Amino acid sequence: MIATTFQKQLKFRHPFTISKGTKTHQPTFVVELEWKGLKGYGEAPAIAYYDITTDKMTADLEAKKTALERFALTDPERFWHFLHHLFPKNPFLVCALDMAGWDLWGKITGKPLYALWKLDPQTGPVTDYTIGIDTPEVMIQKMKECPWPVYKVKVGFDGDIAMLQSLRKQTSAKIRVDANAAWTLDEAIQKLPFLKELDIELIEQPLAKDNWEGMQQLMKLSPIPLIADESCVGETDVKRCKDHFHGINIKLTKCSGITPARRMIKEARVLGLQVMLGCMNESSIGSAALAHLKPMADYLDADGPLLLEEDLAKNLVYNETGEIGFEATLPGLGIRVNSL
Repeated sequence: MIATTFQKQLKFRHPFTISKGTKTHQPTFVVELEWKGLKGYGEAPAIAYYDITTDKMTADLEAKKTALERFALTDPERFWHFLHHLFPKNPFLVCALDMAGWDLWGKITGKPLYALWKLDPQTGPVTDYTIGIDTPEVMIQKMKECPWPVYKVKVGFDGDIAMLQSLRKQTSAKIRVDANAAWTLDEAIQKLPFLKELDIELIEQPLAKDNWEGMQQLMKLSPIPLIADESCVGETDVKRCKDHFHGINIKLTKCSGITPARRMIKEARVLGLQVMLGCMNESSIGSAALAHLKPMADYLDADGPLLLEEDLAKNLVYNETGEIGFEATLPGLGIRVNSL
């Protein structure tokens, strides 16, 4: 194989604010794996609070590029195990390479990923559309700019309940909230009745990622499903989330790719946990992987391309019903990558 890397700064349509801070651009890392003229692509965005940059991903790959390019791709899952040991401290890079490996394997076999996994792409949940933190007036404006059946609203600031009340007056669509670990246990307990009254569909990561005792208490009280995000990074976290959350949000970048994500979904089902597939503001390259996996999920958060001014690929289709799919049946991820 021949490995080529790209770094991009993708501009948001609006400044994107969560409880951890504000971004105007999403730094993202893209890798291309080429074999006999076939090219597979993978993507991993850089997230500041995970302390892995696009420069770090590029440097780590370049340091072990020779070993990577000598690998014979005969099985994507075997490829992931090779990557996991080659880059043990960089799950973001492993994710991008694992994704590219699956894309390339689909092109080698001539099948889209959902067909390789025997999934029906017409099934699965619709994706939400995320509204970042701002004034209630601006958040309402963002919502009206994109009429959607499900909104994911960022919370975790003074006045977030009043803001949600303002949004609810403007829409009957489903609303789910994401606190990004910003609430204390007392705050969360106080907000529960208001959230229930507002018909909130689910609450994502209400408390600090390591507040397991608090989550156990909150789970006993909450009439609304609680979904782990920061508390569920990789495979070893799935079992621990049982009895603390009703479900888990699996993000390909933080768990190190498609291969472990599929295992996490299976384990979650055995444990009786709901499954959400989440994004980290990827372009259509990373979002396409979620589109192939969506038949395995209960909830989908794959709106990265909708939030960005620039996309790196095409062929991924969103419509106002929240459905996400493909213009045509293409092998691998089913995308056409733009000029990088």
